[in-house]
Amino acid sequence: MKKSIFKLCFLALLGLTISCSEDSIENESTEQVQNFNQELLSTKQINDEIKSTLQQTGQFYWKDASLQMLWSASQHGQNIITVGYGSSQSDFEKGTSSKATDIEKQLLAIISNNESNPSGKTLIYSDPILNIIDVVVKDQKTLYELRRNINVRYIEPGDYRFFKFEEENGTMRSSSSGSSGCGFDSETLSSSDYTSISPNAKVPWSFYQHNIPSAWNKSTGSGITIGVIDSGVSPNQSLMGSNFNNGDSSGRSVQKYGTYVDSFWPWSTSTDGPNDQCGHGTSMTATATAPRNNKGLPVGVAYNANLISYRAAANVVLEGYHEQKGVQNAFVGLGNNSSVKIISMSMGHIFSVGRIEDGVRYANNRGKLIFCAGGTSTSFTNFVGVIFPAWMNETVAVTGIKEGSGYNKCSNCHSGDKIDFTVVMERSGSGNTAPVLSYYENQSDYVGGSSVATATTAGIAALVWSKNPSWNKDQVLNKLKQSSSLYPNKNSEYGYGNINANLAVQ
Repeated sequence: MKKSIFKLCFLALLGLTISCSEDSIENESTEQVQNFNQELLSTKQINDEIKSTLQQTGQFYWKDASLQMLWSASQHGQNIITVGYGSSQSDFEKGTSSKATDIEKQLLAIISNNESNPSGKTLIYSDPILNIIDVVVKDQKTLYELRRNINVRYIEPGDYRFFKFEEENGTMRSSSSGSSGCGFDSETLSSSDYTSISPNAKVPWSFYQHNIPSAWNKSTGSGITIGVIDSGVSPNQSLMGSNFNNGDSSGRSVQKYGTYVDSFWPWSTSTDGPNDQCGHGTSMTATATAPRNNKGLPVGVAYNANLISYRAAANVVLEGYHEQKGVQNAFVGLGNNSSVKIISMSMGHIFSVGRIEDGVRYANNRGKLIFCAGGTSTSFTNFVGVIFPAWMNETVAVTGIKEGSGYNKCSNCHSGDKIDFTVVMERSGSGNTAPVLSYYENQSDYVGGSSVATATTAGIAALVWSKNPSWNKDQVLNKLKQSSSLYPNKNSEYGYGNINANLAVQ
């Protein structure tokens, strides 16, 4: 009797469960239909949500955004959607993916079947190396179907311009050289900010804070190639061009490429070349590799290293479709170059960009040691911690600190638990930063922030690798850690601290 009663209760419970499940499915379907018709969020609403997430978690990923927010952001960005696909999260290379072609066709079919008014040019771009497509999507239902597909790794708005909309909404001031990181100024260096050495070069004061001049007795970076992803190199500075081998720098090469397309039109493919039109890239390449010259100008850290420069973006803020695509392509290009050991990038964004993540991982998988800037604040990014892609596990994050005892970050530098190393680059008295070659011939300048800290660290890594050419990137990185002031502990704001370059090349 008890068994019968139990059986009846169980069946009743099962029936109730099935009924509830059916109701749940019906309600879920109703909710989905409603989601497909949600109103367009304003750029202010979207930006406020991004900032709120950054303040709470320190990072923002589009995968965590609602369908409404993702769709709205794409609508404000020319309806461009970037889809990263693969059979797993680690399946992002066409060369290692046997199903890439079939998956891409499947995704394009989903778009075609779900768009109520499909564009004549749905496919903007199919990457030849990575599992990435850029497509035009207008309907919320299409995004929903793509998101639920097991072969989609991420879906992101391909041309959402956060800072442009901050300006339009009156949240930040108009764009300027200070906010973009660009500038073409030249300055006469204070005699207290350098030391003259043979054959007639100036050693920046900051180099002595890391014992770089002493390290030169053992290594000058010979045989190592540093790839710099930035805004290019000035055609007006011969020491980073035709006079790259000058003074005590010899037997090395400089190569310059461009992956940045200067166009609002997403279908444009012509790059505007390798020449710096910002000034930032010239400063970074010079910090890492400028020759030990006979012209009375600042020397770089690894003055006998080779240089490969990529003009991948217009300025330091990686905003917009062509800048993000340009950086992705630069990482892939350097990843495919067997001579490159080190990659330095002093640019970034406040939120994650999937295609750049794929590019970073591609280069990392090919043994490149990647240094990225932790971030330099402006009035509208001071709420951000360590920026992307410096927060990635595949990158080494660097920030700048002030001269003096202890650790005090520079006036505009970011810090946080993702930082690995620091570089002293701001004077405690004058506030002057690090001397560097200017954009113009026979002139010098000052440059600061986490940008110069990153390029400096990349140069130190080249000294270590040149001294130990058989090492891999992990061995070089471990040596940098072991030669740092806070090792073996890692500080929650400043990582392993300042590297002693002379100890690192022992």
